[in-house]
Amino acid sequence: MVQTHQRAVFSLALKMLADEEEAKDVVQETFIRVWQSICDYDPQKSFTTWLYTIASRLCIDHLKRMRRLLPLPEDERVLQRFVADTDCQRTLENSEWVAIVRMLANELSPKQKLVFTLCQLEGLPSTEVEQITGLDARQVKSNLYVARQTIRKRLTHLGYE
Repeated sequence: MVQTHQRAVFSLALKMLADEEEAKDVVQETFIRVWQSICDYDPQKSFTTWLYTIASRLCIDHLKRMRRLLPLPEDERVLQRFVADTDCQRTLENSEWVAIVRMLANELSPKQKLVFTLCQLEGLPSTEVEQITGLDARQVKSNLYVARQTIRKRLTHLGYE
């Protein structure tokens, strides 16, 4: 189970927390919680949705405990280099991805960051995002809209259209 799902959980945690070590901690915590709560799992529902629910709640808890990270000057340079890169096949390393996420999502609330990450970065359908977050369709749509607007504003500020 861990081998099958750890990459997805790490991807979510890294995008949410913008910190590789924190993301690794969340992955471990997630699978510990899964192990401890496996008797609560309803086999009628998607295991992945249940797993994402646990991981996303842990991410939000970590975000609340972490002091707000401000983008570093090098984060902005990484983003500008990425935006200027015309090679669409370029693979970002974790540190570059962290810099970009930190730069763009700095002004998002934890809920907005979670909804944006699940919908836009993880590509989950809104019905699954509703199940994972416990938000209704209107709340998901609203949080996603605000997140997109905030990120669009950050990109415009950096000169990217």
